[in-house]
Amino acid sequence: MAYPFDCISDFMFFETALEQADVILVPGGSQPQLMERAAELYRRGFAPYILPSGGSTLKVTTTEWEYLRDIGIQLGVPSEAILKEDTATDTFQNAWKSWDVLQQNRLNPQKVILVCKSYHARRALLTYQVYFPKDTMFFVSPVTDNTGITKENWFLDAQKISYVMKELTKIGQYFVTHIPNWIK
Repeated sequence: MAYPFDCISDFMFFETALEQADVILVPGGSQPQLMERAAELYRRGFAPYILPSGGSTLKVTTTEWEYLRDIGIQLGVPSEAILKEDTATDTFQNAWKSWDVLQQNRLNPQKVILVCKSYHARRALLTYQVYFPKDTMFFVSPVTDNTGITKENWFLDAQKISYVMKELTKIGQYFVTHIPNWIK
């Protein structure tokens, strides 16, 4: 059945085909599904490094980076394949601080895989595109987190609608100043 808000579903929830990449990026969070997907992609040979990003939050007792790193190691990812960014407190910081870490490690990725929550996919992609070179190719691999929000169900529950609409609102607020820069 077609709904008037299908355009929101299509815009917010998307993923791309995946290709071999230089690094797998994880924009923070305390949801294990993020690192579970990143570790799966690493084990399948999609990239030689994973870069989770995130500092301290109220949701975990350690930094988001430590939390995600520990999951990755438990899932068989060697510690040397997990790059460190443990100070970011929001998605913009996840992006620019991840770029800084890559540069410090003399990595200039041409292709990256972005593992993020399904309803965060559009904002995460746009945010990383602000800080990474324009010619960087992004592949998006979203996960369903503990909220259970998917493209097929976000509109069936008031709380899920709220999560998605807050993400949509943030896109308008965050990128109003960046759009002119992308045109230049």
